[in-house]
Amino acid sequence: MAFYRVEKRIRADGSPRYRCAVRVKNKGKIVFNESRTFIKKAAAEAWGKKRSQELTQHGVKAVCSQISLSELLDKYLNDNQIHLGDTKRYVLTKLKESELATLSITDIKAHHVVTYAKNRCATGVKGSTVMQQLSYLKWCMRLAKPNFGYEVSDECVNEAKIALYDQRVIFKAEKRSRRPTDNELEKIKARLVERQSYKCGKIPFIDILDFSILSCMRIGEVCSIRWEDVDKKQKAVMVRDRKDPRKKIGNHMMVPLIGGAWEIIQKQPKTDERIFPFNKRSVSKGFQDARTELGIKDLRYHDLRREGASRLLEKGYAIDEVAQVTGHKNINTLWQIYTDLFPNRLQDKENQTAS
Repeated sequence: MAFYRVEKRIRADGSPRYRCAVRVKNKGKIVFNESRTFIKKAAAEAWGKKRSQELTQHGVKAVCSQISLSELLDKYLNDNQIHLGDTKRYVLTKLKESELATLSITDIKAHHVVTYAKNRCATGVKGSTVMQQLSYLKWCMRLAKPNFGYEVSDECVNEAKIALYDQRVIFKAEKRSRRPTDNELEKIKARLVERQSYKCGKIPFIDILDFSILSCMRIGEVCSIRWEDVDKKQKAVMVRDRKDPRKKIGNHMMVPLIGGAWEIIQKQPKTDERIFPFNKRSVSKGFQDARTELGIKDLRYHDLRREGASRLLEKGYAIDEVAQVTGHKNINTLWQIYTDLFPNRLQDKENQTAS
């Protein structure tokens, strides 16, 4: 027997929302769970009543078989209680536009996924990017049952990935080693200075670019740090919810500001709770536009983070000290940067010993 319940919730701005949860129990256990949030209570009640009737009349399996991948993706995208990073949200949104998304989630087979992947690669998308997209698709399928009660397996994605690997259609992304040259940075800064001189140019591109390198922060972190989290005694700032593959929420970290990063913060006007109160996409777009206009190839804003770590290692900071700035808990990445910077260090030591 299906039933529903409507719960009133108050948002941060004080406006009410009504969350309707529809569930089906079997022998005392919940075997189906689906929810949607509405602005009006009447709409929530109407949807809950209709959905309950469908489940009671047709059964859970029949209802689930009617759900398309596009509808499943919508549930993830519209559920405020499911945290999606920018990349995952973008990938799921693009996946919704594909032919694969028109299929019922119970009808998707391995060959459908293989066709989707090959079509994506045919448009010029890299195999490593497609592999990431398939990982997110697998995530959606795997969590469909515990989140929404849909009986669906992710085995189709697993089978497809094996076939695509064997055919070398998908592959792991190569580790980047790109660093901007001094000449490239000078040209980009000169172009960004022009942007700052425009009447509508409110973004301090130069300060943000320099701070990004010196602090080794991601642009999203740079545009999120707050004045209240600045520690004047330690000359440090807390980075909230710092990216981590195992813990994305609540991973706060105090980051020391060295090499001039502290001075850049101190000269920013306190007009907002954030130190750099700008949209991260606007900042990165300004950088990308300057890079493209100058004809600089294969340089991303995120490469500035690696540049900052490289400079610290070149100054003689130990890997564990650099990790306090970059936030790496697994220092294998920093080891890779170190060995790239000093490939002949063992030979140099041998030569010094011999002499």
